[in-house]
Parts: sequence; C-alpha cells; structure tokens
Amino acid sequence: MLSKNPCILKKAIFIILVVVLIDQISKIYIKTNFFYGKEVVVFDWFRIHFIENNGMAWGAEFGGKTGKLFLTIFRLFAITGIGYWLYSSIKKNAHKVLIVAISLIFAGALGNIIDSVFYGVIFNTPGGFNTATAFTEQPYGELFYGKVVDMLYFPMWSGDLPSWIPFFGGKPFTFFNAIFNVADSAISIGVFLLILFNKKAFPKEEKVELTD
Repeated sequence: MLSKNPCILKKAIFIILVVVLIDQISKIYIKTNFFYGKEVVVFDWFRIHFIENNGMAWGAEFGGKTGKLFLTIFRLFAITGIGYWLYSSIKKNAHKVLIVAISLIFAGALGNIIDSVFYGVIFNTPGGFNTATAFTEQPYGELFYGKVVDMLYFPMWSGDLPSWIPFFGGKPFTFFNAIFNVADSAISIGVFLLILFNKKAFPKEEKVELTD
C-alpha cells in the first residue's frame, strides 16, 4: 500500500495534472498567437510578454548545443529524483504541506521539461510578426533541444536608482524584471512553502530517553 491515506496520492496527482495542463495550454496559446517579443499590457504592473529561454533560469546559457543537451538530461535526472522524493513522502504519510510543495515542484519541473524535450520538433520559428505553427514539416530544432516558453512579466517599478547606491547608482532599474511561466511559478511556490512551513514539512523526531 502506497499510503495510509489514499486521498494524499489523489491530491498530489490532481495538483500535478492541473499545473501541467495550465502551463502547457498557456505556452501553446502564447506560442501560436504571439509573435516573438509581443507584449500585451494587462495592468501597468502586469504584462504578457512572449520570449523563449534556451538555457537555465534568467535566460543563462552555457556550452552551446552540447550544454543545452546536458541541461535537458540533467533536468530529466532531477525530476526523477523529485518524483522519488514525492513517492517516498506519500508512502511515509508525510505532512500535507510537504506533499503539496513537492507536487508543485515536480509539476513545474515537468512543465519545463516538456518544452525542452518536445517543442523543438513540434514548432517552427516564423520570421517577422508571424506566429509559430505546431506540427510543421520544418520544426526549429531536434528532440531534447526545445526552448522554454516564458510570458509572465511583472515590472512593478521602473526608474533610476539613487545615486548613492554603489556601482548601480543613477542607472535605470526595473523591479521585477524577470519573465517566467506557470511552471516556474509552481516551483517557486513549492520552495516558498517548504521554507515557510519548514517545521511542519520536516518535523524533528523527538528522542525518547529510557529510564530505569
């Protein structure tokens, strides 16, 4: 029996399915309806801005094509470890906060892995103001060489930094300048839950002292 409480397993599967579906639906919609770089202002502090991430977080890249393959394989190994962590936690009937957090992290990792593994052979790379087409005869890449789609942008404040700040004073600055996706959000929320509810997620075992 995997868990004393079968509802825990069902909740974990539900969280993963919902996050991955929302993540992939939003990415496919953006990919097929937005040209690269298009931005839609929902509010001044919240915008939909289509970019693609060919590397790690914050758009970092390394090692060219070999580095990209290494990164995708690393992600596959990482999600295997996260999956085992989730399985082990459910089996041990761990606290629901831990289960929810790991489920979110697993779902986010899976969402981005789908992009990295499959998008390169599904979509093309249109030029100019054209949008991408799915399942074309001329995809932009190969299996394991896909780009991760990002679109959520929250530029909450933009302006010049005070001149008294060392090195960066007087320079233009935007907070929050990262562009990310639903999968990234799920991973961040999962990690935040682990930090916020650390004592519940990782309870310390009380030592029992034997007395004569």
